[in-house]
Amino acid sequence: MKLTEKQKRFADYYIETGNATQSYIDAGYKATSRQVAEANARKLLANYSVKKLIDERMAEKEDEQIAKQDEVLRYLTKVMRREEKEHQVVTLRRSRSWYEDGKKQTVEEEVSEIVEIPSKLSDANKAAELLGKRYAMWTDKQTVDVQGAVTFVDDIGEEDET
Repeated sequence: MKLTEKQKRFADYYIETGNATQSYIDAGYKATSRQVAEANARKLLANYSVKKLIDERMAEKEDEQIAKQDEVLRYLTKVMRREEKEHQVVTLRRSRSWYEDGKKQTVEEEVSEIVEIPSKLSDANKAAELLGKRYAMWTDKQTVDVQGAVTFVDDIGEEDET
């Protein structure tokens, strides 16, 4: 089934905002009340073609915008190694002095600069912890290799419960 322009706009607005009712109104549909817009928006979301378009476009967005596992792991590794830089604003106080008519003149000024610093040690530790969890480095696992037959002995006697 071919979609109308309004249905396509509805899908685009819905992907952008996640609000079906407002997307219905923004797409150009007329509704007598908010409740009518809400009901019609639900019907549009139930429409197979509209739902399919939304799913396809969401899949495209996911591929483009959402970080993949490798990207996250590379970022965490850079933070752990403190290769990732942070920017911090620092205010420097500078003074200039000169002599005029035998008197010393001094002018002080404050200058803001952006300084690049390595990531904090606490961030590096957290990144190392997250990477360690990812690779299960701190999970105690014991593998027991048993050769031969296992025999269970029933040595609990039958006693009266009186």
